[in-house]
Amino acid sequence: MRRVNVLYLGQEGVDPIWQEEVEAAVRPRHDLRILDPEQPLAGQFRDAEAVIDMGGSAGTHEMMDAAVDTKFWQVLGTGLDHVDVDYLKRKGFIVSNCPGPFSSMPLAESAMMLILMLAHRYREAAANFERRVLYNPMGHELGGKILGIIGFGASGRELARRAKPFGMRIRGIDVVRIPDEVLREIEPEFMGTPDDLDRVVAESDFLSLHLHLTRETRHLIDAQRIARMKPDACLINVARGALADEAALHAALEAGRLGGAGLDVFGQEPPDPSLPVYRLPNVVVTPHTAAATDGTARRRAAAAGENVDRLAQGLEPLYRVDR
Repeated sequence: MRRVNVLYLGQEGVDPIWQEEVEAAVRPRHDLRILDPEQPLAGQFRDAEAVIDMGGSAGTHEMMDAAVDTKFWQVLGTGLDHVDVDYLKRKGFIVSNCPGPFSSMPLAESAMMLILMLAHRYREAAANFERRVLYNPMGHELGGKILGIIGFGASGRELARRAKPFGMRIRGIDVVRIPDEVLREIEPEFMGTPDDLDRVVAESDFLSLHLHLTRETRHLIDAQRIARMKPDACLINVARGALADEAALHAALEAGRLGGAGLDVFGQEPPDPSLPVYRLPNVVVTPHTAAATDGTARRRAAAAGENVDRLAQGLEPLYRVDR
């Protein structure tokens, strides 16, 4: 197998493990360079047949224009809402991402963590610990609670697998038919299509979003759907912030019309931590870390490395999104 010149586009502020895993997956068989954003682009992209783009947001049009020798652009993430795939296609690149199964387990774990924190009123309990107040607040058991999962793909299914042992009742929505073997394993109480979305929104005690952000899904959970939710229901979002209308969500939380929210993603990132809504005792937030685990970094880097290997062997890369 021939060696391929590969350029890695890192991202400021992310854990070094992402680059370390890419180096471990690619460098033994190929020539890997790390982009220095302080240096001219043309020389760094010269002879780079493949580019590995950390999450997709690292690559700019200027970089894509400089990549005159590049054939393959690997996005080291799942969502493509922040990747200009059309521009990459116009440049003639083959483009791949790292689809949902590579990050589905930590996303599900994080969603389950947020559900548990809200059910047991973690922020109030932590405040009471500081005040030396014992035995309060009173939490809520999850047994019998309805968990609506909007998007029953990889992470939605993994969340269902984790919620079932807590006695939660699963109701799901997806645009495609779920395979029979998955339904037999998970045994959701209800599995519907987007036509059934309003029903599941209204029935759920916890509503968890597991969708890609597209024109069709932006603000899918809008003011009208938030108004349909039970007044003590909680919204969980570890997917993309703009799936929900944040203004409507914040208004409902601040007015006490919603039981709570567990949020890892936001419409504008980084969000403004000084907003009053993020200080509410029934709102739990994390800084877009749901998928950021050692396992995700390792799996995504391995997928990128496999695709560079395939490029070197004249084979089509996996997980193409440019078609």
